Amino acid sequence: MKKFPRYNPKTVTDFMQLVREGDRLFGDRTIYIYLEQKQEKRITYKENYERVLHFGTALADMGLLGKNIAIVGDTHPSYMTAFLSIIAGNGTTVPLDKDVAEDVLIDFMNISEVEAVIYTEKFNNKLIHCADRLPNVKYFFPICDWSEDCTADNVIPFNEMLARGKAIYDGGNTSYADTVPDMDHVAAILFTSGTTGTSKGVMLTHKNFVATCNAACRIMDHFCCESTFVDCLPMNHSYEITAGQLSIQNLGAQMMINDSVRNALRNFGKYKPNSLMLVPLYVETMYKKIWAEIEKKGMTKTVRNLMKVSDGLLKVGIDLRPKLFGQILNALGGNLRFIVVGGAAMNPKIIRDFRSFGIYITEGYGITECSPLVAVNPLGKEKTHSVGPACECCEVKIDKSPEEETGEILVKGENVMLGYYKNEEATKEVFTEDGWFRTGDIGYMDEDGYIFITGRKKNVIILSNGKNVFPEELEEHLAERPDVIGEAVVIGRPNESGEVAITAVVYPNQEFAEGKTPDEIYAAVKEAINEINKSLPVYKQMREVEIRDTEFEKTTTRKIKRFLVK
Repeated sequence: MKKFPRYNPKTVTDFMQLVREGDRLFGDRTIYIYLEQKQEKRITYKENYERVLHFGTALADMGLLGKNIAIVGDTHPSYMTAFLSIIAGNGTTVPLDKDVAEDVLIDFMNISEVEAVIYTEKFNNKLIHCADRLPNVKYFFPICDWSEDCTADNVIPFNEMLARGKAIYDGGNTSYADTVPDMDHVAAILFTSGTTGTSKGVMLTHKNFVATCNAACRIMDHFCCESTFVDCLPMNHSYEITAGQLSIQNLGAQMMINDSVRNALRNFGKYKPNSLMLVPLYVETMYKKIWAEIEKKGMTKTVRNLMKVSDGLLKVGIDLRPKLFGQILNALGGNLRFIVVGGAAMNPKIIRDFRSFGIYITEGYGITECSPLVAVNPLGKEKTHSVGPACECCEVKIDKSPEEETGEILVKGENVMLGYYKNEEATKEVFTEDGWFRTGDIGYMDEDGYIFITGRKKNVIILSNGKNVFPEELEEHLAERPDVIGEAVVIGRPNESGEVAITAVVYPNQEFAEGKTPDEIYAAVKEAINEINKSLPVYKQMREVEIRDTEFEKTTTRKIKRFLVK
């Protein structure tokens, strides 16, 4: 097996210690490179610590210490500054998905009773106009200085908060800096996908995040302060928070914040990362572009033969990949060697091909309720189709009877959530009597403790971009068109390109369908679904439609037997 250099990352005890140690150990080294108003900007580890300290000090001065505060918007260094500051002051962050509908966003903020909201440029002149629908919100903090919002008295630009906090701290007020961390307090409420009726607010503690950060750093110990990343994931995801932010800070690594999906490959070429943390969609896109270019040059057979030769030489310790596949590697910046993938399963063929080129992909397994890390396939000791053994922050076992080969994956450990916000019933449903968390995923473990996921107990559709889509939410929308749609089940089905497509399987309203041709029925159903799609985020839209001739099979209580819909 391939051997990689190993490093000993420092142990994180709490968020303030994380940023303080970052300043002490890495000081003037750049942590963030990002674009703002088309200008490249940089933040050092020293500045990162000072920003957390000053923003937290300003929050404390305004009476917001320990309060619930929402953060929404695009990936930005100030997003993470706010996240760390709030939690270090024993407050609760509510990171929200920037792509949900405005009404859902407002509902989530009201449910979680946030008293302030921090937002990036995308939400300028939007949230302030919803102030009358946010009765608990006292302050709005835009992460920019050019918003028209700033004419309101309760709107304070983020940079002004930093300046205010610096003046207070320099004046001798160290009350925020001296805060004793409560590691068991609710540090974040992360809402699962769905409507406000079906969404659940996952309560994660300061201890949860610290435990998974340390576990991630130790299992992925080939990363170090020399690692460079291009950051592509949204900051409201627990995977991005833990692996893409906290762990990278602990390593002293550098990250460039990607400004948009369409610019990702260009930024890989410009900033030359040696490591990436991605969801499958990015890797699949890279893979398709690589092979499309190879095919365009008429080199497919030649490259495949070179891969076979290279793989054979690698087995005897001869690595010619940088020479043989230099053009492919250079298209990705020339330095890329490691990719960690989470959020959905990767095609093993893609993993094998990237390894043949000289890029190692390893998969992890997690769930938001476990903040989110559960298992990682260690580089050099991977097993195909496995997500690896459980990380040090938790135990995993399979809930099954002796005669069964697979069962539900259960987790217990410092990574497991407190429960669902203001939802005791839902919390009880996902915990066993002796405290194990039910993941809803089905699988097995081999004799070495490696976990293999064979299916999903839950109905959630996991897209190749890592987004989770709950079919019940979409079915609620379909039920609003009984004039055309009699019954419907939403499933994820692989399309011709192998990606998961959200598919509406519909049994039409029979009165409507009477006397119409199959083409007419399909066209009407498709039109109705297209109208519904207009109200949904792009990733939730139902792209495929299938028409049934018969009703769905049901239980005695008239519930559709979803598992029979293939």
